[in-house]
Amino acid sequence: EVQLVESGGGQVQPGGSLRLSCVASGFTFDLYAMSWVRQAPGKELEWISSITQSGAEPFYIESVKGRFTISRDNAKNTLYLQMNSLKIEDTATYYCAMNVGTAGPRGQGTQVTVSA
Repeated sequence: EVQLVESGGGQVQPGGSLRLSCVASGFTFDLYAMSWVRQAPGKELEWISSITQSGAEPFYIESVKGRFTISRDNAKNTLYLQMNSLKIEDTATYYCAMNVGTAGPRGQGTQVTVSA
């Protein structure tokens, strides 16, 4: 059974930073590209970043480029998202997901709230 468990969310002020983690189990982690997706209140699920199986190639939605960094540690079956220069509009529930995009299995999510 695929399990993805996110952690690291919280409340921060604009300009602050958070590091999200996602521990994966139930599948061979290093055989899959992984993604971070988010859902803001009242909005659709949004893909924000993906990373290839080896971790060599990250991809980002334009709105987070230069602020967010996706990475992975295949030895620890863990996916990360370093989020810097957070903005109010980054407020959402963040999920890690298998594969690229929003369609794959995802975890229960971790809440990120950016407010002054």
